Amino acid sequence: MISPELLRRYPFFGFLDDTQLKAVAMIAEEIAVETGELILEAGQPAEALYFLLDGSTELCTIVTDQVRPESRKEFYISDVNPGEILGISALVEPYRYTGTARARGPCRIIKIEAFPLRELCAKDLKLAYGLMRETAKAAMERLHDTRVQLAAARA
Repeated sequence: MISPELLRRYPFFGFLDDTQLKAVAMIAEEIAVETGELILEAGQPAEALYFLLDGSTELCTIVTDQVRPESRKEFYISDVNPGEILGISALVEPYRYTGTARARGPCRIIKIEAFPLRELCAKDLKLAYGLMRETAKAAMERLHDTRVQLAAARA
């Protein structure tokens, strides 16, 4: 459990009322991640939603050769900075991470357990709507950044 006040500091959680803040705080914990440590890995079950407090992580995508599945290559997509979320697949079916996140340096992260969070959302539609709205914003920002990178690579 973390303090609801920790969540209250960040705009991502700004829509939560006191009851919702407490409920989310009850299923969250603050964790420390060391440089180079994997936070989440593409293809694995999305067991948590992460929120970066301090530090920086890199998001990568993994491309697997269809002929030789053992042949995999990792491509950098973007950085995630304090105040941003990781692991949005925890809220979106089929609940499998689509990217890999690795700490670029020491990080402090809020880890919110996915299954209890989805249960809260099923009981509280305002909470579900707010989380999905904020998650969609983050996804759209990342999509935009990826398109800019793609355009620059093709220029």
